[in-house]
Amino acid sequence: MRSLTVLGSCGAWPEPGRACAGFLLEYDGFRVVLDLGYAALPRLLEYCPRGEVDAVVVTHQHPDHCVDVSALARVRYYEAPDAPPVPLHCTPGTLEVLRALEPHPDPAEVFDVHDLASTTRIGPFDVQTVELPHYKTNFGVRLSAPGVSVAYTGDSGPSPDLRRLAQGTDLFIADATLQGDASDSYLMTAAEAAHGAAGARRLVLTHFWPGSDRQVSVREAEAVFDGEVIAAEEGLTLEL
Repeated sequence: MRSLTVLGSCGAWPEPGRACAGFLLEYDGFRVVLDLGYAALPRLLEYCPRGEVDAVVVTHQHPDHCVDVSALARVRYYEAPDAPPVPLHCTPGTLEVLRALEPHPDPAEVFDVHDLASTTRIGPFDVQTVELPHYKTNFGVRLSAPGVSVAYTGDSGPSPDLRRLAQGTDLFIADATLQGDASDSYLMTAAEAAHGAAGARRLVLTHFWPGSDRQVSVREAEAVFDGEVIAAEEGLTLEL
């Protein structure tokens, strides 16, 4: 199976019935989690009841992207104590946040921690990272394996590097926090995400500000992007 499942699609905090940033990427039995923010872990456990994932990627240290990695550590520590550590590719700031949340066990005991900035390979995937503008150090990631290429911005402001990340991908998952004429150097509107997605086949908008009308964002992106535009929704699975 080759697919991407949305675990969470909200930015900042989760709306009722939703979760913050989280995606499960599956490729021929290999499972990679991309971010795991507030309330995303229970949704992951619907697919991986004992947290049995092969790797975790965290784009940056904001809690709406990483706080449930701490909960995943507890699942692995108590439910699979003899299992090898799960590779965790993240920024150094992320590890500091996880240690502040739960120092015992140390996250480095449960996870095999790697600096995302220097990660080039995760299981079957070649990995490309691009630092993108945000309030904290944030890396967009591109994961490519035979027949599949997926890119994810994490949180990002407008940047010419987005197109380099998106070019030729099957799926480009992009921050679309803002709407309309809103302007920010460190977050994007759907239209800005669509400009950055040029060269991708499909665009998935995510990180919606709570209370936003997501169809407004879809329409804004469709006015710019030539391919299919999809609003991330919890539980949505896209075949790759």
